Amino acid sequence: MLDGCVPWPEELAASYRAAGLWEGVTIFEMVARSAARAPDKTAVVFGARRVSYAELVATTERLGAGFWSLGIRPTDRVVVQLPNGLDFVFVYLALTRIGAIPVMALRAHRHAEVAHFIHASGAVGYVIADVVSRFDYRDMAAEMQARFPALRHVIVAGEPGPGQVALGPLLEPRGARDGAAPTARDEPALPRPDPGEVATMLLSGGTTSMSKLIPRTHDDYVLNARLCAQAAGFGPATVLLAILPLGHNYNLASPGLLGAFHAGGSVVIAAETGTDHVFELVQRERVTVIAAVVPLVSNWLHAGVQQRYDLSSLEVVQNGGARLPPELRARLRSEFGCIPQEVYGTAEGLINMTRRDDAEEELLNSSGAPVSDFDEIKVVDDADREVPDGEAGELVTRGPYTIRGYYQAPAKNAEAFLPGGWYRMGDIVRRRGRYVYAEGRRKDLINRGGEKINCDEIESLLIAHPKVRLVALVAMPDPVFGEKACACVVPQPGEAPTLPELVAFLREQRIASFKLPERLELMNEFPLSPVGKILKRQLREAIEARLASAP
Repeated sequence: MLDGCVPWPEELAASYRAAGLWEGVTIFEMVARSAARAPDKTAVVFGARRVSYAELVATTERLGAGFWSLGIRPTDRVVVQLPNGLDFVFVYLALTRIGAIPVMALRAHRHAEVAHFIHASGAVGYVIADVVSRFDYRDMAAEMQARFPALRHVIVAGEPGPGQVALGPLLEPRGARDGAAPTARDEPALPRPDPGEVATMLLSGGTTSMSKLIPRTHDDYVLNARLCAQAAGFGPATVLLAILPLGHNYNLASPGLLGAFHAGGSVVIAAETGTDHVFELVQRERVTVIAAVVPLVSNWLHAGVQQRYDLSSLEVVQNGGARLPPELRARLRSEFGCIPQEVYGTAEGLINMTRRDDAEEELLNSSGAPVSDFDEIKVVDDADREVPDGEAGELVTRGPYTIRGYYQAPAKNAEAFLPGGWYRMGDIVRRRGRYVYAEGRRKDLINRGGEKINCDEIESLLIAHPKVRLVALVAMPDPVFGEKACACVVPQPGEAPTLPELVAFLREQRIASFKLPERLELMNEFPLSPVGKILKRQLREAIEARLASAP
């Protein structure tokens, strides 16, 4: 395995292979297997384009050869920051086809985050769009090229900048790229990646100032997709609507894009998240499953879409990122005529899901059960002692698709893992049998509609503002996103900042916009513990009371 990764103990790995969990199949081979069964079946729909499984495999092979011709090799890390669309699908599969390792950045990430991903991964490549929503990714990439000499390849979906390469020609057969008639002999023979090698690097939710890199192997990520697809009830008739970023574990393989491909189903990629666009696709493409989050579900239920669109094909609405309240689950069932399905887990591994045939209690209230019988879970107290069923504690886990450590992060691994390879989820849950009921985060994170905001990161930036003496970032309740960030500030004497000033200051740091505070509370002092620690719980309670009493 790639240096800097923590492998499973060999005896345990052998047991996973013997049990048929790790099949020795790469991500590309998983897709090719479905293509062999039904080559003419539609694999992906995006706008007016419909891509069959046969075309998906052939395009992946061509682009893999294109990447190879640039000099990208097995285990090379390549940061991928593309919007949802066919280019994302082709790029992701092509990199894994040749054994390169895509590092899954999100469209919203900016200079600070991207620089961290490139530095932490040792990336040699960076794949971007040219301009999205008036933001020019080529300019940001140029800064990265100047800053990181090892970043040899910047590949642009669209018009490239100086020293950058266009993606389009790499998708063409090699002979066509050279202006000649293409033949099969024009493409180089591509190596087969080791299924036990790292296939993908996902991003952690951010329990430190910057996300950690999560190395997922072909073996464990194919298993992840397979188990989630089975728990979701996916099959060849599945038509999954992908709305959220495909670079998220939820939408990539839990069950997501790869789960649908494993089952031989179809994926419809939405160009945007507007309600009318989403349900026009549901109606036109006969969508059976939507992967959603709480804010979207809440908006849809208040938009009366069931009166305006044909939802008869829709079987399941999945929810991930943050717990969907029981009343919204019940409304999905009664108003949309579909099953609500919770998908609760972590990019580090463990996925819990409710099943379509679950009893009422589990379906409407729980966060699901592990997708594999080989998933081991415990709920522990602050001293890491297991607590009885029904008592609250932190969820810890290990299993055949849960990592044993972050990439090149021994100090963080010492914090995040218990002896024996148990991973700390950081969530407070109650366990009832195999089902878990999530209650909130143990660490100081704000969950804004599934996007995690690390309070330490934002506080460390805001404290540098000349009008800020002390700052604490805390969650405040929000009916749509669940939580939003509120900046509590003790100002410098006579120098009280405004919220727009703080937001502008943070924007200068070029961080993702979802991390920006959306409320400011000015205070004379903070409540402190006897040892001088800010009592954030009291701050949250005060803000909740203020919001509740507001007209």
